[in-house]
Amino acid sequence: MQHQRLTPYDKSEDCRRLGPIVGTTTDTHRSSALLDHLARLTRLRSESALAPLGLRPRHLVALTVLRDHGDGTQQALAAALHIDRTNLVGLLNDLETAGLIARRRDAEDRRRHIVELTPDGATRLREAECALAVAENDVLGALDAEQRELLYQLLQQATAGHVVDCSAAVATE
Repeated sequence: MQHQRLTPYDKSEDCRRLGPIVGTTTDTHRSSALLDHLARLTRLRSESALAPLGLRPRHLVALTVLRDHGDGTQQALAAALHIDRTNLVGLLNDLETAGLIARRRDAEDRRRHIVELTPDGATRLREAECALAVAENDVLGALDAEQRELLYQLLQQATAGHVVDCSAAVATE
């Protein structure tokens, strides 16, 4: 049996096919590395901002979905968060122990649990959002308000085909 010899990937042909970025005169302004760096900075600052509140990013997302879409079944929440129902139980256990959510049996189907945001959960979520605003200001401090708005609009446009529709997931339990 003859083994094929692996050769280093030659990206030059792929790059020639891509050509220059629209609106630039060269093909040297690729954004991936900068976006990755910005994402890492944002993630580190966000995690540091949430830690004193006893939250992790996954907690924040679950609380936000509950606030924005109201009470729902564990199954609908798992679908909205794109996580396995088994992993959701651990996440909800954390939040319930902290008094941030409550679970109750569904009156129509006793096998299902309804998850709801508690008043303490809503308060903690507001605190977390304030802490994250400070972290975001730290990361994006070199941009003025107009530039931040433009960045936000560009990121929305770039991710338009990749955004999770949480309300659809909640509606289709």
